[in-house]
Amino acid sequence: MVELDRRQRVTLVWAGAAVVLTAFDGSVLVLALPAIANDFHASTPALSDLGSVLAIGALGAVPLATLADRFGRRRLIAVGVAGFSVANFASAFAPTLADLALLRLIAVCFEVLVAGVATALVVEEAPRARRGQAVSVLALLSGFGTGVTVIAYPIVAPHWRWLFLAGGIGVLIAPLIWWLLPEGRTWLGVRVTGSALRLLMQPPWRRRLIVLAAMTALLAVLLEPAGLLFTVYASRALGMSPVAISTLIVVSGVAGATCYLAGGYLTDRFGRRGPAIALTIATAAATSLSFATGAFGFFIGNVLWSAFASAATPVFGAWSAELYPTRARATAEAAGAVASSAGSIAGLQLVAVLAATTGLGGAIELGGVAAIAGALLLFLLPETKQQPLPE
Repeated sequence: MVELDRRQRVTLVWAGAAVVLTAFDGSVLVLALPAIANDFHASTPALSDLGSVLAIGALGAVPLATLADRFGRRRLIAVGVAGFSVANFASAFAPTLADLALLRLIAVCFEVLVAGVATALVVEEAPRARRGQAVSVLALLSGFGTGVTVIAYPIVAPHWRWLFLAGGIGVLIAPLIWWLLPEGRTWLGVRVTGSALRLLMQPPWRRRLIVLAAMTALLAVLLEPAGLLFTVYASRALGMSPVAISTLIVVSGVAGATCYLAGGYLTDRFGRRGPAIALTIATAAATSLSFATGAFGFFIGNVLWSAFASAATPVFGAWSAELYPTRARATAEAAGAVASSAGSIAGLQLVAVLAATTGLGGAIELGGVAAIAGALLLFLLPETKQQPLPE
């Protein structure tokens, strides 16, 4: 990557810190889900309902993201970190699954906000020819946050509440982000006028928003149930222990970390559209493979799924930011998360209905058809590699 100036380095450090906390807090529920299910005697339909409730949390990120487009990136990232940290700390004391779902819904709202605004900020401040690599560094830091959870949980298992307690540390870091994270020069250089949502409904932004939202929703039909329930599937259907599951996640994480950087290089060299389509189809195929075979196929499929999805992260991170104007970029990122939530709810409810007849693995596998259909929609979006960011 080209040399960054001091402002860019400080931006990456504090935006990266926010993303690390987001990933740590967001991964606790997935990794500890078998223990949570046991504590609350939750069935597969109950867990699917839990995931659906969490997906609704993205709706709350949209009005907050419009504030980021109107009042700047820095303050909303700090507020978001404080918000999900308080919700995570409170989650440690949830007496029922319904109470945990409500607290996690609040946490997801702020996690979606931070992830979207931090990505927008990093893309806006990165050198034009290295936007993909800049997002890959952010993605790598997100993987580091997840890795902390992966390493910590086997040590404390089955005491999942301890990890939520640890998530409260973000309350102490949020003020530092408020004070030390520089406001983006790109946002400061744009005159904000009118509603961000109204702007996105104008051409050509409306078409781009609809296409990317539809693709995101269709991909989520597969990836949300797979990502939320894979530890439950590994535990119940394959009989894997928490240590074995964490080992799988570590191996997948190493593959993913490498591919974050590879994806950033790939997209800066070869563009956005071609790599995005190829990697999305590969992700769908690998994810379906994970649930279509036994323990060996599950292991290999998860590693490939992690690799392809991780490589796609900086591609989509750079592309989605380049598709929208600075005056509405954070709002567009949050709107994409809402579309993902709609697909997530559809996928989870589909799994809840089909699991009784096809089994959990078979129900998840069927979502691969929707994911591949979503990948084909990407042909409708323009290539944006190294183009100036629209204002």
